[in-house]
Amino acid sequence: MGTRFFIFCLIIFLAGCQVNNKYYFDSVNGNDNNSGTINLPFKSIKKLNQIDLKNESEIYLANGSVFNGSIELKNKKNIIISSYKNNSSEKKPIINAKGSLSGILVENSSNINISNIQIEANGGNESHNPHQLLKQDLRAGILYIVSDDETHDNFIINDVTIKDIFFNNEGFKRNPKEVRSPNGTQSYGWGIRILNLSDSGNLENIIIKNSLIENISHSGIRVKGKLDNKFKNVKVFNNKLLKTGGPGMVFNSTYNLHAYENDINFSGSNDDSRKWGRGSGLWTWGSTLGLIEKNKFQNANGPADSAGCHIDFNCKDIVVQYNLSKNNAGGFVEILGNNYNCSYRYNVSINDGYRVKGEGNNFQEGKSFWLSGFVGNGNKRHGPYNSYIYNNTVFVNKDIVSKIAVDKNSKGVLVANNIFYFEGETAMVLGDQYKPDKGGPGNIENVFFENNLFLKNHWPKEVLIQPNKSIIGNPLFKNLGGESISDYYPTNNDLIKDKGIIVKNIENDTVGIRIGLKLNKDILGNKITNKPDIGAIEIN
Repeated sequence: MGTRFFIFCLIIFLAGCQVNNKYYFDSVNGNDNNSGTINLPFKSIKKLNQIDLKNESEIYLANGSVFNGSIELKNKKNIIISSYKNNSSEKKPIINAKGSLSGILVENSSNINISNIQIEANGGNESHNPHQLLKQDLRAGILYIVSDDETHDNFIINDVTIKDIFFNNEGFKRNPKEVRSPNGTQSYGWGIRILNLSDSGNLENIIIKNSLIENISHSGIRVKGKLDNKFKNVKVFNNKLLKTGGPGMVFNSTYNLHAYENDINFSGSNDDSRKWGRGSGLWTWGSTLGLIEKNKFQNANGPADSAGCHIDFNCKDIVVQYNLSKNNAGGFVEILGNNYNCSYRYNVSINDGYRVKGEGNNFQEGKSFWLSGFVGNGNKRHGPYNSYIYNNTVFVNKDIVSKIAVDKNSKGVLVANNIFYFEGETAMVLGDQYKPDKGGPGNIENVFFENNLFLKNHWPKEVLIQPNKSIIGNPLFKNLGGESISDYYPTNNDLIKDKGIIVKNIENDTVGIRIGLKLNKDILGNKITNKPDIGAIEIN
């Protein structure tokens, strides 16, 4: 009798205990004195941070719950953070990180998988630089930090909503001069921020997918590695970013980047006085091997930069293809200095580059086409080198002056098979990244600027690269002035069909584009047969 009673009691005891390192949290029905099982969940994040969390643990937050505070994972492996259904609610559980450094902080950890949750952090001001390696206060939805000398692996974010991330409380107003600094000098909120703060540590295999990032005071996604030790294998896809006060996405010092099928709208938003108010949809810096394709970059705002997608300096082999770039203040093509073998190809640009220098707080012209030698304030300009711009369709309406800037330090430029449909006037402007280049006469080496279709023969005569063997005429777009890629399907067979040339390496360039100059499909997925057509869309 005694043995049977003991076994019975043991079974009852184990049923209420934590097993398999799975922990459940429910802010409505939970209690921190519970055992943390699915039937007896804990209540608070405070309780979670008191647990001696083992590797290979799983953390589940109940749908419909709201948890105040921050989850911290340091020196962990094989951790899952996700949601579970414990009531009738279908809403993702919310982590409210107001006043905290971040909703989730991950440091020096591998195989971390975060999914199906929502993070908010609308002000608070209380963090006061709680991480000893950070130089200034910030707030983030999700913050990953490398601070040791180890190489960490696999950081995955899937189906996460991050919204309303601000360091300052409502009503805070920034000085208008703040937006003139390269990335801001004050404290901001960031959506997802991944930082390498170590001397030799690293993080490899980063995936951010299927997520919504909305209403952030600075960048939506910012990955910042080390120039001599880049984050390796970064995939960011099928995300939607809306109304970020800074850029939508920034990839600083990455190797092997693939950013695709993202929808980035209203980057550089200034609809809240706490936002920075400047930012391209996406930009790279110090990165090698990047493929940026099948994205939408729309309505970027700001007094400088704020292109759909721009390639900042110190990059190699960045390819921008198959994207829609629309209504971005800064422009379409923007390649800065010390960039090698970068390309814009098979993109559709609609009314990009409308910004006018001197209007309001604007200190940089918007541009349809810009090759800049800028490599940092005060540094001697050089490059870009071997820039390939081909088979793009560029439409700019009559109310916008299409501005062109080509730095005399550029070397190796190919411009071919593009449609430049400039309805209005065009103008040469000087590159003006903080300080305009000096302009004047120059001789750019290894230029191939042929076989492009212009509505009118008015590429600015002052620009240092000039078109040859151009085609003048109207492509007869399906819906001129429309908002979608398919609106710019050309119907003028005589000007377009099979009139492209086969793109080859720029003279004296032995590299070309590492993933290949030739493509088999256009921006809509139509097969390219025989010779390519002119522009981004093949006529069926």
